[in-house]
Amino acid sequence: MTSEKAKMLAGELYDPTDLELEAERDRARELTREYNRTAPDEDDRRRELLEELLGSRGEACTIEPSFRCDYGSNIHVGEDFFANFDCVFLDVCRIEVGRSCLIGPGVHVYTATHPLEADERAEGLEYGEPVAIGDDVWIGGRAVINPGVTIGDEAVIGSGAVVTEDVPDGVVVQGNPATVVRELEAAD
Repeated sequence: MTSEKAKMLAGELYDPTDLELEAERDRARELTREYNRTAPDEDDRRRELLEELLGSRGEACTIEPSFRCDYGSNIHVGEDFFANFDCVFLDVCRIEVGRSCLIGPGVHVYTATHPLEADERAEGLEYGEPVAIGDDVWIGGRAVINPGVTIGDEAVIGSGAVVTEDVPDGVVVQGNPATVVRELEAAD
């Protein structure tokens, strides 16, 4: 029999009330609570907590409190990662972020989603779709990255954008839904 966690990670319908999943979410909430209460000068303690919380991270990794996530263990960030205040990463599936990425304040990254059919939603089952963010990406404040989206290298996501589809390399997107408004040149 397949566990609810295995179903979740595979992007299949799963029961979020499963005891194993509830325990893992409780662990993440405790770690983020502790992280969010650290003082600005507690760099070592913040590194320790991120090491315990995240699936993997580059050596230079800064996340400004407050930060929220579902599990933490499904979040993988590259070297020179910076996330500003009040970010939310719902990581029921993998969130992969490349190197040298800047995440603005209040950015939300969602892998969690629900069935479209009301009868299925009423059963309480959920599923997820992974999110991949390339290298050298800048995501402006209050942007939302929806489940299943891939963002290409060197892309810029404008503040307040709602990204519902994949974003190619080297473009600027903005709006709701986000659309390409500019292609970037190497000199930009």
